[in-house]
Amino acid sequence: MPKLPKGLALGDDGLVRCWWCSRTPEYEAYHDREWGRPVHDDHRLFEKICLEGFQSGLSWLTILRKRESFRKAFAGFDYHRVARFNRRSVERLLKDTSIVRHRGKIESTINNAKRAIEIEDERGSLSAFFWEYVPPDKERPTRMTHATLTRLSSTPTSTALSKELKRRGWTFVGPTTVYAFMQAMGLVNDHLEGCFARDRIAKP
Repeated sequence: MPKLPKGLALGDDGLVRCWWCSRTPEYEAYHDREWGRPVHDDHRLFEKICLEGFQSGLSWLTILRKRESFRKAFAGFDYHRVARFNRRSVERLLKDTSIVRHRGKIESTINNAKRAIEIEDERGSLSAFFWEYVPPDKERPTRMTHATLTRLSSTPTSTALSKELKRRGWTFVGPTTVYAFMQAMGLVNDHLEGCFARDRIAKP
């Protein structure tokens, strides 16, 4: 087999993938089944933007390995339930060793749940709101290579979405966090050229 372009890795199953998922089976499964695949479910969208906030300063693999614990701790990221969490809930979560025990991030999740309900009341769903922020073609790279992807940490659209969320009172939603959310939830397809998942996602 010819040498693969930088940023691609050949798996034991014969599939070519983005390099970043090759470290562990959990990461590979996440890459193959979730990352970049369009999501319209409101609870999953809320979960992801909250977990991206928890990831700040940590690796995504750390959060991924704790994801089920986060789901249990935060009522499946049902934002209607999370919005009712109180001070006692915060203290309980700060004692939960199975999640990231960061008061600011925990309180942010509760705050953002309340803000999510406001968006739902106004727009009908979180999905309707977030999917208004699909970047225009002119903002997207012509080809998604390793060099291109490693330079992408935020975009004009992620900056615009970040500003709008902050205007609405959301926290832990900077442009870089928001762009990671957009990548994961399929608002953009940032799988590299040559990755098997890129074409599968691009095709209806």
